Amino acid sequence: MAKGAQSLASMSIDALLKLRDDIGSVLSEKATDLKNQLSRLAGGGDTGRGRRKKRVGVRKGRKVPPKYRDAKTGQTWAGRGARPRWMQEAIKTGARQEDFLIHKSVATSRKKAAAKKSRKRK
Repeated sequence: MAKGAQSLASMSIDALLKLRDDIGSVLSEKATDLKNQLSRLAGGGDTGRGRRKKRVGVRKGRKVPPKYRDAKTGQTWAGRGARPRWMQEAIKTGARQEDFLIHKSVATSRKKAAAKKSRKRK
């Protein structure tokens, strides 16, 4: 047996139970310290038990009408985010981004036509 095991074997049951309680309290203190450090590193007071609600922006999920259209394939882009590949390839071949702009008069007339179709269906 190891040296520590011999000393534990010679201890009384009451002493062993007290030792177990002491070890449990030290471990729980260390655990709470580590949780506090993690929450400080994460930037919040959340301990992982409750979930925080995310704030959703007002514009989150809103659809934006397309601003650019490819005449050959009919693909569209709203002008948000990264430039699509079809536009990148066309610009490499010499086209300009303004060449793909959708005129507002065309866009509004298509909206009106779509609105008329939806009214007829109802």
